[in-house]
Amino acid sequence: MKIKILIPVYNDWKSVFKVLEEINNLDLNSEFRISVIIINDASNHDLPDLEKSLKNIDSIKVLNMNKNQGHTRSIAVGLKYIFEKEDFDYAIPMDGDGEDRPEEIKVFLDKVENSKGKTFVGERVKRSEKTIFKICYQIHKLITLVFTGKSIKFGNYTCLSKSTVEKLINEKATWNSFSGSLTKVDSDLTPIPSVRGPRYFGPSQMSFIKLIKHSLAIISVFRKTFLIRSALFIVTYILMIKSNASIITSLPLVLLLIAVYLVSNLSLRENMDEFKNSLSQIKNIDQIK
Repeated sequence: MKIKILIPVYNDWKSVFKVLEEINNLDLNSEFRISVIIINDASNHDLPDLEKSLKNIDSIKVLNMNKNQGHTRSIAVGLKYIFEKEDFDYAIPMDGDGEDRPEEIKVFLDKVENSKGKTFVGERVKRSEKTIFKICYQIHKLITLVFTGKSIKFGNYTCLSKSTVEKLINEKATWNSFSGSLTKVDSDLTPIPSVRGPRYFGPSQMSFIKLIKHSLAIISVFRKTFLIRSALFIVTYILMIKSNASIITSLPLVLLLIAVYLVSNLSLRENMDEFKNSLSQIKNIDQIK
């Protein structure tokens, strides 16, 4: 069974090479043939030489992009590339900084052996960030559930069947939000407990601002439901506060209207023409193994 692991990277080659070493050291069933596709998101640090042989990985390619597009679009490019150019049975998108723990690949593949054809998602049961970030993340999940009706507890770290990959590359939302798009195109996702690991080197790159953008991007995938529920909330809330209206009691309405504006803007990133032509943004491909 052919497995393609997709790893987006921007400059952090040291972490990616450590991930490669850990993937190589996994004790996997011999039926799995592992290949890695690294999507180089226009790094301004040169690709270093791969010093170790990594015998258990069949091949390693680096797709060098013309311009920086972010993790979500890098994964989208990787999915489109393998579907059109490679032979595979499953794809595993993952971060290359250690936060998606390589040892959990074995958990994914053990499940694949016993349930072929399904798609699995790494549902976070434990995170390594500070308490304030964990609280904000729980708020993000609650808001997403309330305003879209979708409970999304996973990120990029998933194990996608080929049929699911095909659905993703034909869905414009994939160009804007991976987890939102996956929830939209596949209603039969099987969760697997996943622990968020610490970064190998340096602090986490997920800031509060990035978390807000991530949350709003997911909501934008289900914007029709969001707009309907927002309208109902606004009407209900106005009726509740009409006798006690003030600047303070009006604050939730202001915040919601700002969210509606931001979600509408983010939804414009769902550009199917750009997605269809995304492989043209690959400057060149390095075969490093």
